[in-house]
Amino acid sequence: MAALIKVFGHKAPDTDTTCCAILWAWYLNEHTSTPATPYVLGELNKETSFVLNRWKVPQPSLLESVSTEDEIVIVDTNNPQELFENINDAKITAIIDHHKLVGGLETLAPITVTMRPLASTASVIHDLVGDAVVASMPEGMAGLMLSCILSDTLEFRSPTTTPHDKTIAEKLARQLNVDISAYAAEMFAAKSDVSDYTDSGLIHIDSKKFEVGDKNIRVSVVETTTPATILARKEGIIAAIKSILAQESDTHGVLFFVIDILKEEATVFVYDNLTKQIVEKSFGVSLAGDSAVLPGVVSRKKQIVPALKI
Repeated sequence: MAALIKVFGHKAPDTDTTCCAILWAWYLNEHTSTPATPYVLGELNKETSFVLNRWKVPQPSLLESVSTEDEIVIVDTNNPQELFENINDAKITAIIDHHKLVGGLETLAPITVTMRPLASTASVIHDLVGDAVVASMPEGMAGLMLSCILSDTLEFRSPTTTPHDKTIAEKLARQLNVDISAYAAEMFAAKSDVSDYTDSGLIHIDSKKFEVGDKNIRVSVVETTTPATILARKEGIIAAIKSILAQESDTHGVLFFVIDILKEEATVFVYDNLTKQIVEKSFGVSLAGDSAVLPGVVSRKKQIVPALKI
């Protein structure tokens, strides 16, 4: 009997990473002889919870560690900073991703790596499983696939969106008899409800670490249709950032971006000389206060992280 494969994505799980773990595990179970189980590495955000409830798909169990005995598939990341510290000890069998190659993952044997320049890992999985599988997949799985693409493209607003992503989403919407704009609005409304998050919780909703020069920087984003509710909490969020830095000895700075989905712009908070230097050099702005508005910036993957420099 084949070993059970554990499928999961990055910490601070979002819709794409959570649903792609479910999608790939479903595919392995239903269309191959490899048994698999999806997992998440943290608490789900409200958009992702909404999506799972909308399509009546159970939430994956929380995975708290891996061992040398575990066979795993990693989806939606290839960054070891977003995974377990001992991730290289596990038996990685495949990586499915749409981010740039970061480096640092090591495998015990050759593996299958599929990385494509698409806006969503779900689009990559769509192509891997093929049109026939997608056309016959249960409504729940098709709904998750559509949700991933709409989430990661911000309903096609993000510059990461490719014509192929849009074509897949429109095909799935027809298959499901779903109005894309109406459904995306429901998703973004769920995403925008942050009333019960602490200031620290807001920072960790969607947060990833990256090396910028010789510094390790946590880049956090909150995508919302109601940015004023978050901007009003700036003082508390900056205080929480300083607390996080005191706790994380390997983190030199936190860049917190509030993405206004509808206006298609970002506001970034600045609280010390390092973040001021990074924001000014990276985005060509001159700062006089503790925040900066960046018109047209909505994508961490394509517009924020590649621009970062010290």
